[in-house]
Amino acid sequence: MEFAIELGLDTLSYSLSLLLVALGLVVIFGLMNVINMAHGEFFLLGAYTVLAVQAMEMPYWLSLILAPLFLAVIGIVIEQLVIRHVYHRFIDTILATWGLSIVIKQAIVIGFGPTSQSIVNPIPEPVNILGVVYPSMRLFIMGMALLVTLAVFIVFYRTHLGLAVRGVIANRPMAASLGLNTRSMDRWTFAFGAALAGFAGAVMAPIMSVDPQMGGGFLIPAFLAIMVGGVAHLMGVVLGVGLIGSTNTVIASIDTQVAAQVAVFILAIVLIRLFPEGLITRKR
Repeated sequence: MEFAIELGLDTLSYSLSLLLVALGLVVIFGLMNVINMAHGEFFLLGAYTVLAVQAMEMPYWLSLILAPLFLAVIGIVIEQLVIRHVYHRFIDTILATWGLSIVIKQAIVIGFGPTSQSIVNPIPEPVNILGVVYPSMRLFIMGMALLVTLAVFIVFYRTHLGLAVRGVIANRPMAASLGLNTRSMDRWTFAFGAALAGFAGAVMAPIMSVDPQMGGGFLIPAFLAIMVGGVAHLMGVVLGVGLIGSTNTVIASIDTQVAAQVAVFILAIVLIRLFPEGLITRKR
């Protein structure tokens, strides 16, 4: 019984953490059709923002505000200097953002060194859940992931801004002809996606080893979740994350992490082959 409860909590924890990373990625991919290979490095910068805040002896909670703001500014600068010049050139966006990821990682190595570092856990006391002692910080991350996901859904499906964004995703030329400033929307969308990645890195930093390679561990599963679920609807990424996250956690609990990764890739290949546009597609 305790094993099942712990497995369920671990599955929920990993899936919600993955969802927190994938949200920013799907927003950028869905609206701008840009595969952002530097998204993992945006996540990385969020974690290193916490490290900088800790070095200045300021509270961890302040970094949850500073990290998304810092990444939003970084996102605007990158969109202005790089991304806007390669729109509608699919391969070029991949190469450009891949180059950005290398630059960011090397900048981190120069600034903070190549070794891994740790963040002081702000909620060290575990809690007892039906006989299972579970880290409070993981529960906090799960709660934040749910709150951020709910906020994104409200913005996209209950506001005029969300309606405009969905209109651009559905038909960019038509949205532009109706007076929507798609150029401005692209800029702020990229900043919003970067801010979400920065927040994800900041909130998860205390339970991870903070090093220049940490972003890659979430980037590939997040991409797979988006491809499986579909980019036409935000519920697609939720479904994709649930499938990828649960498969990875369950297989890893009964076998090895390598076997879990193999199972995830096989599942993704089969589902993408059967549903090329994802499990949830746009209604026509």
